[in-house]
Amino acid sequence: MLLYVLLAILVAVSILCTLDWVIRSIKVCTRINLEKSHVMVTGGSSGIGLAIAKCFVTQGANVTLVARSKIKLAHAVMDLEKQKKNESQKISIVSVDLTKDLPYVKTSYEEAYDCNGPVDILVNCAGFALCGTFNDTEPEDFKLMMDTNYFGSVNMTKCVVNDMIERSKGHIVFVSSIGGQLGLYGYTAYSASKYALRGFAESLHAELRPHNIGVSIAFPPDTDTPGFENENQFKPEATRQISETAGLFSPDQVAQVIFEGIMNRKYLICCGTDGFAMNTLTCGAAPPSSLGELLIQTLLMGPLRFIMVFYLWNFSRIIEKCTRKEAETKNKSD
Repeated sequence: MLLYVLLAILVAVSILCTLDWVIRSIKVCTRINLEKSHVMVTGGSSGIGLAIAKCFVTQGANVTLVARSKIKLAHAVMDLEKQKKNESQKISIVSVDLTKDLPYVKTSYEEAYDCNGPVDILVNCAGFALCGTFNDTEPEDFKLMMDTNYFGSVNMTKCVVNDMIERSKGHIVFVSSIGGQLGLYGYTAYSASKYALRGFAESLHAELRPHNIGVSIAFPPDTDTPGFENENQFKPEATRQISETAGLFSPDQVAQVIFEGIMNRKYLICCGTDGFAMNTLTCGAAPPSSLGELLIQTLLMGPLRFIMVFYLWNFSRIIEKCTRKEAETKNKSD
């Protein structure tokens, strides 16, 4: 009898998920017209940001890249020009330090507004990571990562949100990290800044939903970018071994997943199997993007919690092993 009940539940869930997918597909097809959109991407001169910009350019959008380095931005524009769907598309750049005060950032935003009009989609991708244990991380590094990873996103969002509310149109995206879902050894400063983005995004989602403005937050895994190469130079051995369990993705892979998530107006966007598991496990009180997503989260959250304990046990083993090795090396040098 129990078997029949379980089968009935599975069939019902499958039907509901299929219907939900069909309904969302129809809505997406009729709602979005990127050829008339202005997309702004912070951190758009390289890595995931540049790869996301390519996704939008190939679909006909006008794109503004925001970053500090004018040289990198110029190279990025040359790359994007080759990806344009039609010659009428505009690709512009804004060189700005997003960690500066809001009036300064707004002045730079107005340059982009004058060129391409109000922003329809904002992708907050600017960010970086400094690895190290809490003892080895300077207070200045904590502040620098919060200024860049969190306040940089707050500043640019502040620039675009009023226009979006007035037009009842827009979508704001925050690129966090799996480190914004799970606190890992060596990421005390980085994880804190990426966790902050989640709290901001969740509150902002509640405020902007009545205005027909979408909010998404993406949690990419380790991605093969110039920033990741710099991060690896100072990464503790335990952090490196733990990070490797999730694999390494290319910027194009991550960008395509984020792009599809935006097109589907998803709130939580993940990448890969481990990303799906973490999204499901940590969804908590986050708004579901669809009925299908809600049902999957409800069914899998409990089992994944149990599985995650084994991952944490393995991480603890790695940390203990590396700590012992460091202690032995230090004793020999003394």
